[in-house]
Amino acid sequence: MTSQHWPAPYADRPVDAVVDVPASKSLTNRVLVLAAIAEGPTVVRNPLVARDTSLMLAGLAALGVGIESSDDRVRVIPRPLRGPAAVDCGLAGTVMRFLPPVAALADGRIDFDGDPRSRTRPMGELLGALRSIGVALSPAARTLPFILDGTGSVKGGAVTVDASASSQFVSGLLLAGARYEHGIDVRHDGKPIPSLPHVEMTVAALRERGVRVDDAEPDRWVVHPGPVAAIDAVVEPDLSTAAPFLAAAAVTGGEVSVRGWPATTHQPGDQLRWILGAFGAQVELTGDVLRVRGRDRVSAVDLDLHDAGELTPVVAAICAFGDGSSRIRGIAHLRGHETDRLAALTAELQARGTDVEETPDGLVIRPLALRAGVFHTYNDHRMAHAGAVIGLRVRGLEVENIATTSKSFPGFAPAWSAMFE
Repeated sequence: MTSQHWPAPYADRPVDAVVDVPASKSLTNRVLVLAAIAEGPTVVRNPLVARDTSLMLAGLAALGVGIESSDDRVRVIPRPLRGPAAVDCGLAGTVMRFLPPVAALADGRIDFDGDPRSRTRPMGELLGALRSIGVALSPAARTLPFILDGTGSVKGGAVTVDASASSQFVSGLLLAGARYEHGIDVRHDGKPIPSLPHVEMTVAALRERGVRVDDAEPDRWVVHPGPVAAIDAVVEPDLSTAAPFLAAAAVTGGEVSVRGWPATTHQPGDQLRWILGAFGAQVELTGDVLRVRGRDRVSAVDLDLHDAGELTPVVAAICAFGDGSSRIRGIAHLRGHETDRLAALTAELQARGTDVEETPDGLVIRPLALRAGVFHTYNDHRMAHAGAVIGLRVRGLEVENIATTSKSFPGFAPAWSAMFE
C-alpha cells in the first residue's frame, strides 16, 4: 500500500448507521451564480464547501463579485463584472459551463482553463451558442482553454444547441439569460438530454427569484429579460453523495438512514428511492429521514439511468454483488464526464474479477467472485464512491486517491469509516 492507497473498510457484519451528507454541489453552484447577478446581496446558508464550489467562488471573485465566507454561510455581493481575469475551472463541469455565459456580461478579457482532463470535456455546443449571440471567443476554441472578450452586455436571443452530451449546456445559458438584453431562447436539437432533472432544477431556481421562464414546449426554454431577485437560500443535502452510504445497506443486508432528505426535490439523487428498491432493498421516507434496509441477497436489475447518470458508479458497484446479470442503459454521455466512466468502470470491475461488457449506451455486469487489489479512481469522486462500496465485501481492497472525493465531500473517508466504529 502506498500513501495514495486507502484501505477500504470491510464489513464483517451488516452495516447499521445514521448518516448526514453535505450540501448539494449542483444546487450550491446554481445558487451562487444567481446570487452573483442578483439585484442585491444574498446569503447562502449551508453551502457545500468542497473543491467544485471553491472553484466557483474563486471564479466569481475573479470577475469582481464580492464574496464573504464564514463557517456555514456565504454572502454574495453583486458588483459590475470585469476583466482582465483568469478562471480556473478545475474539473468542475458546473464551473466550465455556468461561468462563461455569466462572464460574457463582463467588460474585459477573461481567460478560462482547468485541469488537463477538463480540456477533453465537451464544450463546443455551449461556446458555439455564445458566439451565435455575439460573444467574442477564441476563434477556434471548442473546449478549454479559451479566451472570452466581454463588452459588458450580451444581446441574447435565440440559440440552438445539441445538449445530448450535457444538460449543463442548457442550464448555463438559462442561468445568465435574464441579464441579457433580449433574454435567451434555448432550443435543444439532438438525442434526449441526459440528467434532465438538473435543467428542471435550474428552471425552479430561476422562478424562485422572480425570473419568468417558459418551458411548456418540449426541448425549448425561454428566459425573459429582467431582474434576478436577491433571495437568501438554504441548500439541500446532496442526495447523490448519499448513494454509497445507502448502497452499504443494500450490499451488506444492513440498515442505513440519511437525515435531511427533502420531501420534494429536483435532485436526480432522489431516484435512489426506486433504484435501491429494484435491488430488493426496503426503502422508507419518514419525515426527512430516508431509511434503506438490505436483504440477504441483491437482486439483478435492468435500469435506465439516463436522467440520473451520476449514480451509475455506485449502482454498478451494487450490481457486482447481484444474483444475476444486470444491465445499466441510457448513459452513453458518461464517457464525457470527469473520466470516461463507462471505460473506467469496465476496467476496474474486470480487474477485480467481474465480467463486464461495455455497450454503446451502458454496461452489462455479470457478477463473479471478486478479489482484492487496487481500485483506481481516475481522479473521479464517483469512482472513489464505487470503490468504497466494493470494499465492503472484498477484504483487502485499496482505493487509489480517495482524496478525490473532496470534489463533493471533503470528509468522505472519515464519514465512511465512522459507519464501522
